[in-house]
Amino acid sequence: MPDEPAHASDDTSAEQRRQPESEAERRRRRAQFLRELAEARELRARVQPRRAKVARLRHAMRMRTFRW
Repeated sequence: MPDEPAHASDDTSAEQRRQPESEAERRRRRAQFLRELAEARELRARVQPRRAKVARLRHAMRMRTFRW
């Protein structure tokens, strides 16, 4: 990696900023992010079951007291 110029990654990100992102690409990236987020939550629930249970109970209480 020392052979690569330090600004090479900056050029590509600047290039991407110039071109407007397509709606399909934005949706694809968002779906990928949400999948990874759900996976991380599941992992956390497995690793910390007590904390996950408390979080579920808190969420249920919030939903019960929320006025539509």
